[in-house]
Amino acid sequence: MSTLTAPSPIASPTTGTPGAWRNVRKKWTIDEFHEIYSLPRFESKRLVLLDGEILEMPNPNAPHDSGLGLALAALAAIFGAGFWVRGQMALRLTQITDPMPDIAVVPGTPRDYPQQPTTALLVVEVSDSTLAIDTGAKAHLYAKAGIADYWVVDLNNRLLIVHRDPRPEPTAPFGAAYATVTPLSPAQLITPLAAPQASLRVNDLLP
Repeated sequence: MSTLTAPSPIASPTTGTPGAWRNVRKKWTIDEFHEIYSLPRFESKRLVLLDGEILEMPNPNAPHDSGLGLALAALAAIFGAGFWVRGQMALRLTQITDPMPDIAVVPGTPRDYPQQPTTALLVVEVSDSTLAIDTGAKAHLYAKAGIADYWVVDLNNRLLIVHRDPRPEPTAPFGAAYATVTPLSPAQLITPLAAPQASLRVNDLLP
């Protein structure tokens, strides 16, 4: 297989609409995407693969890193042994979609995954400049993949946006959507669907 290259970005990732590389011949596959990610020119880039399109995401800032660290710690404490709380790792939802979520909670331990997981019990995105895509294209693709519990930590508005009840929706992007989308304020509690015995306060996820 020849070395893959990508055209120049068509939009600035700092405007809230991530820059994208488009392959006009066909959609990128996951294997091609990971090959691109391994190239030296992309070492400092944050890339995701959404329905065959490679997007460059903004580099994380200090609030994002703090929110990610808080969420990882809170969820690790809730889920405990028997679950792996993965931070910014691959999630192979389909052969043309790897959203590289900020957090994905899967059952078992790292030894149970010689290959990257293809689903998760809970997915979390920590969002500031990427709110539009996290609540838009990514939400529809997570719904299409049947992710039952999807959270967006909205740093700008200090909310947790909880997406549940994924279902087919012919008129929605990618043919699926969440039937229930609930914004929660910092003082409210949230219980993961996969850990019904535990809850945390939304403020625990906010820097």
